[in-house]
Amino acid sequence: MASADPVKAIRRKPIYDVASDEPSARDVAATTPAPASGTTNKPQEEDNNSSQPRRPSPTDRLASQIRGARLALHGAAVKAEDGVNNGMSRFMEAEHSFTSTVASLAPPKQSNEKLLPGGIYVLVAAMAGSIISRNRNILLRFATPILTGVTTAHYVVPRTTENVGNLVWKYEEKFPVVRDNHLRISEGIRHFVETGKAHSQMGLAQAEEKIQEARESVLDYVRKGR
Repeated sequence: MASADPVKAIRRKPIYDVASDEPSARDVAATTPAPASGTTNKPQEEDNNSSQPRRPSPTDRLASQIRGARLALHGAAVKAEDGVNNGMSRFMEAEHSFTSTVASLAPPKQSNEKLLPGGIYVLVAAMAGSIISRNRNILLRFATPILTGVTTAHYVVPRTTENVGNLVWKYEEKFPVVRDNHLRISEGIRHFVETGKAHSQMGLAQAEEKIQEARESVLDYVRKGR
């Protein structure tokens, strides 16, 4: 076998000489470990740990309690404010209703009614009725002052009495039983008054007839005496 050509040997010599102490590519490949399969146990453990819920710290618990206390305090304050507003609204409505009711009871200016002397007259009439019926039974002692006071009010302050009656009737309409009893009593009183008027007219007519008969008798007696 022929010996190698020295010229070719020189041409095949690498440009950079590799140091004898540096590892070659073959040595590096021999010491490199095999690639992993792609599934390891450590990342799975970390994922499992991260998926578990974290326990709240004392600061978190304190913040949650403070938040609940603030919400409860705010709710109580809102309820108290609503209660005060509702109470003031009801009070204002009641005051307006009372003032409008009192104003509606007053007589109109063109009626020339004066409540001060008229009210005194009604009170005196009611007291007189109470004095008159003081020795009677309890029913008359209760009814006589009312009758005398109402009758006097109809003559002294008729417009005010009418307004009071309309107000009482408006409240009675809310209770059918009271309304029906009122109508029944009013009808009975009206019938009693009409009957009394009829009897009084009949009595007056009979009295006039008797007087006329007595006058004619006296005239006949006088004529016969002559």
